[in-house]
Amino acid sequence: MVNRARISRPWSRRWSSSAVYVSFLFFTFIVLLPVYWMVRSSLAPAADLIKIPLVYFPTPTLRNFITLVEQVPFLDYVRNSLVFALATTLVTLVVSFLAAYAFARIRFPGSSIIMWTLVLSMALPDVGTIVPLYRILSSLRLLDTIAGITLVLSSALAPFTVWVLVSFIKQVPYEIEEAAIIDGASLWQIFGRILVPVTKPALVTMGLINFINAWNNLLYPLSFTTSPSSKTLSVSITEVFAGYSPWGKPWELIMAVGVTMTVPMVILVLFSQRAIVRGLTGGAIK
Repeated sequence: MVNRARISRPWSRRWSSSAVYVSFLFFTFIVLLPVYWMVRSSLAPAADLIKIPLVYFPTPTLRNFITLVEQVPFLDYVRNSLVFALATTLVTLVVSFLAAYAFARIRFPGSSIIMWTLVLSMALPDVGTIVPLYRILSSLRLLDTIAGITLVLSSALAPFTVWVLVSFIKQVPYEIEEAAIIDGASLWQIFGRILVPVTKPALVTMGLINFINAWNNLLYPLSFTTSPSSKTLSVSITEVFAGYSPWGKPWELIMAVGVTMTVPMVILVLFSQRAIVRGLTGGAIK
């Protein structure tokens, strides 16, 4: 007599595999639909955005991007965004690495309390700190400067970066550093020849994450900058409304800004996804 359980197993596996693929396709469609609509709206004439029925595949045009460049100092904003993102990433990594080494290697009173205070500070809403940060930057004469917003965002990104790097540094055996000290290595040589190479996956990952956060940040450049010499590309999304009524928002220009900001980050993530996965899932020592 044929065992019915054995016959039903291949069918159950096929059904489960089909369900997984269908769920994956549905999830991918939901995720990519807003991206498609953003790209479609940025390449569509303004009249096609309000047509009924909707025009799903309009004739593409670059007029929206040309208008964007004509309406705002686009190249200056791109330059400022690059400087802001790179400077924030570098400052955050250097400061966080030194702080993480102190928490991981040096025993001092209150280290646990300070560490948990840093972790809990991530729960503070960014909007709630705007007024005190504004006063601090004003007293330091750093308002309307890239250095000012770099300092502010670096302080906001540092707690999470420190928390990640501490776990990596703790996995490095201290005996390696002791052997290097006996051989006459200085602290900076230990950093450059031992800790930095070993923690490179975490440094690369946090560098990419911090760069993306700085590139996309709108709150701090909008709150602390007023001139084109220090504004970033994200602020341009608030400036394309000039000459438009409150009831006729230029959605085609807004979507053009969105595409301009999103495409470089998508390319960056695609080329560095392996490094990100290694940094988030791999240990400090193989």
